[in-house]
Amino acid sequence: MTKSLFTAVAAASLALLAAGAAQADTLAKIKQSGAASMGVRESSGALSFTLGNNQFAGFHVEICQRVLADVQKQLGLAKLDIKYVPVTSQNRIPLVQNGTVDIECGSTTNNAARQRDVAFAVTTYVEEVRIAVKANSGITSIAQLAGKNVATTTGTTSVQHLRRHERGANVNFNEVFGKDHADSFLLLETGRADAFVMDGQILAGNIAKAKNPADFRIVGEVLSVEPIAIMIRKDDAPFKKAVDDSIKAMMKSGEIAKLYDKWFMQPIPPTNTRVGLPVSEATKAAWANPNDKPLEDYLKK
Repeated sequence: MTKSLFTAVAAASLALLAAGAAQADTLAKIKQSGAASMGVRESSGALSFTLGNNQFAGFHVEICQRVLADVQKQLGLAKLDIKYVPVTSQNRIPLVQNGTVDIECGSTTNNAARQRDVAFAVTTYVEEVRIAVKANSGITSIAQLAGKNVATTTGTTSVQHLRRHERGANVNFNEVFGKDHADSFLLLETGRADAFVMDGQILAGNIAKAKNPADFRIVGEVLSVEPIAIMIRKDDAPFKKAVDDSIKAMMKSGEIAKLYDKWFMQPIPPTNTRVGLPVSEATKAAWANPNDKPLEDYLKK
């Protein structure tokens, strides 16, 4: 009886291990099914956004489409169906972990806490927290915000960066909060705030959609940098290598720079507005020296 029980337990354990291995082997899963699931965001600026009717576009979406085209060639598949799965900040990691999403192509920051649950491809975009002001304000740095009203969005990390720099520079200003990014920009637009502090991409996107974009500009020092990367399942070395190799090839050939220009410097759908955010030096550095370092490594600098 004991021997039989031991045999049953051992068999069950082996089955679980095999199931885990099968789930972790994304390349085998894609080859067997002829399909791959791509996690996408509906409103992550120029990185990933919806066009409606289950169509998605953006810098990271197109990078992932090219990665999956390379995976298709590697696996010798005549056809590969891509299933687009909209994800949110709350569910993106669980959906990657449980296999619903094979590759997440939104706007996820690579940090040490997340690396315990998932893996990241080499960094493709480095976000910079910046300051937006009216073009005629004369403000060019955080030091000039003394006594001013500075807007940011409730619940974002920009508030922390703002307070840290406020203490460090001995500059006292008044914080005013918008309930969302559009509301925060409205505070600046209507003159209730003298500056808006947020991710550079979000600032640029709001400026691009303003009635008179030329009335605003992004100025001052970078308050923080965050590595944004494509997310995949943890402990799946063959798939990570396939994804990384594809992205590194785009970096080496200059194709990734062309994609950046397409999505950040040229008019994009659905409204044909131009984000107008030149590639940052931090992003160029990530392309020149591909790596999957977490946010904490950037904070050490």
